[in-house]
Amino acid sequence: MKAYLLVVCLGVFAVMALSNAIVPVLPAFATGAAWEGAIYAAYFLGAFFSTLPGGILSDRYGRTPIIQAGLGLTVIGGALLFCTTGPLTVIVLRLAEGLGAGFFIAAGMSYINSQPDHTRMSGYYLAMLNFGLVLGLAASGWLAVRFMQPALGIGVFTALSLAALVASLVFRETTPPPSRPDGGHRKPAVSHSGKEFQEVAALVISHGRLWYSAIILVGITGVVASLYPAFSGEPADVLGFWIAGMSVTTIITVLVISRFPVPALPAIRWSAVFMIGGVLLAYISPLGFIVLGILAGIVMVAQMTALAGEQDCQGRVMGLFSTSSYLGMTILPFIAGIVAAGAGYPDAFLVTAALGGTVALSICGWHSHCPQPAQ
Repeated sequence: MKAYLLVVCLGVFAVMALSNAIVPVLPAFATGAAWEGAIYAAYFLGAFFSTLPGGILSDRYGRTPIIQAGLGLTVIGGALLFCTTGPLTVIVLRLAEGLGAGFFIAAGMSYINSQPDHTRMSGYYLAMLNFGLVLGLAASGWLAVRFMQPALGIGVFTALSLAALVASLVFRETTPPPSRPDGGHRKPAVSHSGKEFQEVAALVISHGRLWYSAIILVGITGVVASLYPAFSGEPADVLGFWIAGMSVTTIITVLVISRFPVPALPAIRWSAVFMIGGVLLAYISPLGFIVLGILAGIVMVAQMTALAGEQDCQGRVMGLFSTSSYLGMTILPFIAGIVAAGAGYPDAFLVTAALGGTVALSICGWHSHCPQPAQ
């Protein structure tokens, strides 16, 4: 296993763990549900804004500096968050963490998908991503109770992010970074902005069905996780067990499916079909979390595989992919929450299931073409 792969996997684990470290201790940083929601959402908003720019910059300047910048922002945000409790300040720092995560995720996924054995590597990467989410929740909650210090988990995972940053300074990427349209010579950013906008627009159009599948299918997991606490009325420890179980099954699935790859488009289509059943099962039983975790793992590996052919623009492609995923995690739970408040939880689950069905109908193929810079 390449040393740089270890850097990327350690980085995504630390970044994701830190993103969830505040969740079990939100009441210590906020004075009500509205503030808690704002603190939670600020991270996703930051990631949404930075993933596509991070991908574009990694194509232009190489992945390593963008990975380092993302880890640097994460460390700064986490260190300051460890020392403060004011809700407004916490929101700003969570936004900074999200910006850092977006830069790291776009460049890190670009590196993974540029490797010859990208399918197997994507399994490792996605497993570490989900493992970070799980451990961030579990460890920070345990540390807060054990040592009576709500921010202790934030401090621990900030230190781990710092270790990943140091490792990224020591080890170098072993594969050549993507070629830049300027032939390797930096020019003022304005000289490229028009071309890059056209290239990104072409990618949005040519892979529109895939971006839609990422928005909906990733967003569905966020919908179920956000609806279930109030819907079920279960105590926090039980809820934590089931929500973490979804990520654990995703970890297992991505490790397995990445070693036995399946055709990408049929995998996405049929996963969308089965997600309809997973959402409806979640309405009557928490076993739906397990089904959705398995399907999410299949979908993520299949989506990365479908985009792996875009070797000349992996930064932009992975930036768009991450942006779509974060957009789904932002807007679908919000929409489902409005439906649940106005029409009830049954309708919210039905609407969510129906959205999964629209992906199954829309995935019928797309062109695999990386737009070239205009001459």
